[in-house]
Amino acid sequence: MMEIGISTASYFSRYYTEQCLVPIARTGANVCEVFFATHSEYTLAFGQIVCDELARAQQYAPLRVHSVHALTNQFEPELFSVNDRARQDATDAYRSVLALARQIGARHYTFHGPALLKRAVRYTFDYPKIAARVNGLCETAQEYGVTLCYENVHWTYYNNPDYFRNLRERCPMLGGVLDIKQASQSGYDYTRYLDAFGDRLRTVHLCDVGADGQVELPGRGTLDFVTMFRRLADSGYTGPCLMEVYAKNYTSFDELTDSYAYLTDCRDRALR
Repeated sequence: MMEIGISTASYFSRYYTEQCLVPIARTGANVCEVFFATHSEYTLAFGQIVCDELARAQQYAPLRVHSVHALTNQFEPELFSVNDRARQDATDAYRSVLALARQIGARHYTFHGPALLKRAVRYTFDYPKIAARVNGLCETAQEYGVTLCYENVHWTYYNNPDYFRNLRERCPMLGGVLDIKQASQSGYDYTRYLDAFGDRLRTVHLCDVGADGQVELPGRGTLDFVTMFRRLADSGYTGPCLMEVYAKNYTSFDELTDSYAYLTDCRDRALR
């Protein structure tokens, strides 16, 4: 059954990364994504701190880490750089985060990749060239027992559902992350991305969307979550669905607990 969980990104700017795990477990969630926020966190020493906090969190719930995520613009675009020195530095950072994933028990890496730096320019993608690099990154991730999972994000190359569809044909090890808010911000219905992922979907990021298009806590917007869970189930998806909202979307941590309970109820109604 699809599990409901929370990303530590939902606490970003309120708590440091390691401080998020106990609050997540207190909501009752058993699964999470850890969002590493800066270079000083990309070390095994910091990973041990996360492991210690995870052990503390497990006093409240059997919390485990499904996936990791890095602050994308710190190095991920440079993984595709034509400058070999920049690419090597980025690869070193990438390997550091993969080592962290292995250390804390995560099997998936949520990936944004290159950004659309010139929004007024119509990009034409050389898919064979991009796929060759993505395949190399997938192979590197596999060395750590991790699956690289490309996430749809409105300000990156992957803002159009067809982008993953083109890579899927060429990258047999590549997984996917469906992000509901990013789909809305890209101007596409999330079902378009769901179709593009096919059987490659490994993680879902959940939020609600208001009538004005703004991100909301689940249960406060217009998204029909019961239908969404049914569509996920019909697609064959059984993985985690992780709440990922912005800190500005709530004032009390109890509100996150209420949204977690709301999502759990919607899932249960959908899968009856």
